[in-house]
Amino acid sequence: MINKRLLIKNLLAHNDENSFYDKKRKIDIGQKEGKAKFLKHICALSNSNSKNNSYIIIGVDDEDNKIIGVDFFDDSKIQNLINAYLTNPPIVQYENIPFPHLPDHKVVGLVTIRPINKITSLRKNIWKYYGGSVFFRDGSMSMPKVFDIEIKDVNSEIVSAIETHAQNNIEHTLNGVFDFLQKRKDYHPQYKVFKEYFVLCWAGQKKEVKHEVFYSRVDIELINEQVRLFFSNLDEVSIEYDEGSFKIIEYVNLGLQDTNKYFMLEETIIRFEENANYTIDTQLLFEPPQYDKKVLHHIYNANNALLKDIQTNAPLNKQQELDLKNLPVTYLICYFNGFEDAITKLEEAKPHLRNHSTEVYQLYKEAIRILRKIKYS
Repeated sequence: MINKRLLIKNLLAHNDENSFYDKKRKIDIGQKEGKAKFLKHICALSNSNSKNNSYIIIGVDDEDNKIIGVDFFDDSKIQNLINAYLTNPPIVQYENIPFPHLPDHKVVGLVTIRPINKITSLRKNIWKYYGGSVFFRDGSMSMPKVFDIEIKDVNSEIVSAIETHAQNNIEHTLNGVFDFLQKRKDYHPQYKVFKEYFVLCWAGQKKEVKHEVFYSRVDIELINEQVRLFFSNLDEVSIEYDEGSFKIIEYVNLGLQDTNKYFMLEETIIRFEENANYTIDTQLLFEPPQYDKKVLHHIYNANNALLKDIQTNAPLNKQQELDLKNLPVTYLICYFNGFEDAITKLEEAKPHLRNHSTEVYQLYKEAIRILRKIKYS
């Protein structure tokens, strides 16, 4: 089993970007340009590596290879995006890899691209790229090719050697467990060994509601691979496990007017097999909450007025500061109830929320995360 933290270090140590790996400071698949560039790189890496995995590392400074990290990204439906835009799509997996020196909410994103030995191309137009375009890697660049298209195998031995050097061992596993228990000691850390092989650690603030147990500030890591499976400071999570599986259900707070009302968002089940393999299955459980349209019209108009205030840098009173914290989730609720322009308004608010405070911007990102999960499902 590959230790993904070691794999990232070995890839970064292997000269610069090349035909089997790329590195990015960040990606933004929520915007058309960012989505198009991401798809272009997936296409190029898949076509340039017909017999081996290729990788994109996200959260690394291009100039000096410094690991700076990115926000935890838990979109299990990213393959849906790949399938929608690419012909002969490769198998793509996005994983969140924690590093000890990064803040709790930061990880390094690792995108693994597994080819299917067929030429991959864009299925349809996106941004400035045309449907039918084929991309290959030319050194560190993803370039379009319109002639002499053939599948080559030039990197298998190099990539195989890098992956072999990243294999896990008992020392890495034990160090990972001890590091997790120390780092999360304020949130009741636990661990369990599944099938005598897999070590899963988790932590969270525990509370009981009507005889049911929920956790907040949840952190879940598969230590064998140094992969963070779940992280959230805001949501409520239920956890169940037996000898062969670990299940979490995520709940999101979509209450109105300062009320906490939680709705199921997604169920994730990790199943551990006897042959040292595991699978992760996710199922969207979300049913959009429906509220009185008159109430929502009032909230929507109030949000629009507040948006104008922050766009013009008008001073806010205490109540407006509270309303600003609720603005992302209330725009989201309005969108779920038929206010189509609410998402456009939320996108307009993004730079102003980011400049206003870290707390308000984090609430914005949480609302967008919920929207992304639902959209790609």
